Amino acid sequence: MNNHEIDYKLYGDDMQFVEVELDPEETVIAEAGSLMMMDDQVRMETIFGDGSGAQGGFMGKLIGAGKRVVTGESLFMTTFTNTGIEKKHVSFASPYPGKIIPMDLSKLDGKLICQKDAFLAAAKGVSIGVEFQRKVGAGFFGGEGFIMQKLEGDGMAFVHAGGTIHKKELQAGDALRVDTGCLVAMTGEVDYNIEFVGGVKTALFGGEGLFFATLRGPGTVWVQSLPFSRLASRVFAAAPEKGGSKGEGSVAGGLFDLFGGDRK
Repeated sequence: MNNHEIDYKLYGDDMQFVEVELDPEETVIAEAGSLMMMDDQVRMETIFGDGSGAQGGFMGKLIGAGKRVVTGESLFMTTFTNTGIEKKHVSFASPYPGKIIPMDLSKLDGKLICQKDAFLAAAKGVSIGVEFQRKVGAGFFGGEGFIMQKLEGDGMAFVHAGGTIHKKELQAGDALRVDTGCLVAMTGEVDYNIEFVGGVKTALFGGEGLFFATLRGPGTVWVQSLPFSRLASRVFAAAPEKGGSKGEGSVAGGLFDLFGGDRK
């Protein structure tokens, strides 16, 4: 066992946070900005890389950090270490409505591939890298699917996704087509590619995008019902224009606007 063995507890339903229990000298790593609260005698430290020791040397850490920037993450990560002599706790919150999924990498053959903004926290020793798709089609057209994060190790990691999470087991030969934004994570043995939506009318007027992900088993796949990009677009579309106002749920307000009324 190369990773720190951490215990945890999940709280909440749709706006979850995870409380990690640290024994003396145990450490958990997390993305910047995910901290919710921590006990005293927990030391917080910003590090270059992920602290796994997998990169080896300064140049290795620099390259690893550079790959993380490609995924839209920070060059740095934050570690939280229990410096006391008793058990201490540190909690990390989900960034938007959804679920936190505990992933025991020792039961997933030591590797998990997830969307670039899904990683929340992990036991020290877990390596956080980048999984580049080998296929050119996936590279140019995969959107959120092209550049994905790769979690490696034998410890516990926590992944966050939006809406309801569905776990699906694929047997050898099984195929599943998923909207690229709805794909959360998959085990390392799943074959993944991007396919074009057939038919010009479907592509232009279907409303589901031009490409979807095709996943082939064997392996395990996690899918989310509400990608953050979809949530953000709905919020943006519903936002009132600058200087204006919307009478939410008011029929009279809509008629007033229809006839050019001034409600000032």
